[in-house]
Amino acid sequence: MPGFVLLMRPRDDGDATMRIGFTVTKKIGNAVVRNRMKRRLRALARELLPERGIAGADHVLIGRNGGVERDFALLRTELGKAFRKVTPQPADTPAGKVATPANTTTPAKAGAQVGKRP
Repeated sequence: MPGFVLLMRPRDDGDATMRIGFTVTKKIGNAVVRNRMKRRLRALARELLPERGIAGADHVLIGRNGGVERDFALLRTELGKAFRKVTPQPADTPAGKVATPANTTTPAKAGAQVGKRP
């Protein structure tokens, strides 16, 4: 189980700015533990969001149990995997056909979730 959950939602407002939010519940521990987890999540986002984040989307990292004790390199690897899962990937398109939003897929499993606004 990853040390966090990544949620991503496209804003569809024409603004290409990537936004990030962090949350760690009281179930994780006291204020010291929660703040340490948020610092680790901020460091990960500062490192990976500019190159792997999705323009014009809101990203939320939710800290989970075990994230504070987990090795930082492992968290970095998990966040890279989560970004790959929420990044729209072109579906298998026939030769010569351009991938459009109608024929692209966005998988969301194992610590990464994608939501669309109603």
